[in-house]
Amino acid sequence: MNVKRTATIVVVGGAFGAWLYAGATSGNRDRAEPFAITAAAIDSRGAALAGEIARLHERLRPSVMPRQPGRDLFSFVSRAPRAAAAVMPPAAPSPLTDPIARPAPPALQLSGITEDATPDGVVRTAILSGFGELFVAREGETIAQRFRVEKISTDVVELFDLMLDATVRLALR
Repeated sequence: MNVKRTATIVVVGGAFGAWLYAGATSGNRDRAEPFAITAAAIDSRGAALAGEIARLHERLRPSVMPRQPGRDLFSFVSRAPRAAAAVMPPAAPSPLTDPIARPAPPALQLSGITEDATPDGVVRTAILSGFGELFVAREGETIAQRFRVEKISTDVVELFDLMLDATVRLALR
């Protein structure tokens, strides 16, 4: 029984191997004609494409140079119509007093306001960003050793600038 089983396995395996070999190789090599590429068709299409590209480049080239002090496309300024030049009386000399200097706006920005309900009432916390940092402060606390939080409402924070002795209001945007 071992000889019969071994012979069956060898015959079936050989038939399977012959079938795979026949499928992997084709006997149609004699019938296939070689594929020839004609260089003339490609060259003619390339020359036509080069001519079309040159024509489009000529069409895209501006025919009139723009005026040098042209308008700025990235800013909008409405200009009043020019009126006839009127003769203005000479202006009175201005007083020599210095105008009131306004403090520069602080480098802080109000990012948000939080509210916590406590038994004593609502406690608000301001979230401020500036000087490359994020600050979380309540009323009475000092920020960056320059600003003291005076009052926090639902959308506005009042800061007192310790260097300029001025009050600054920041609002949510």
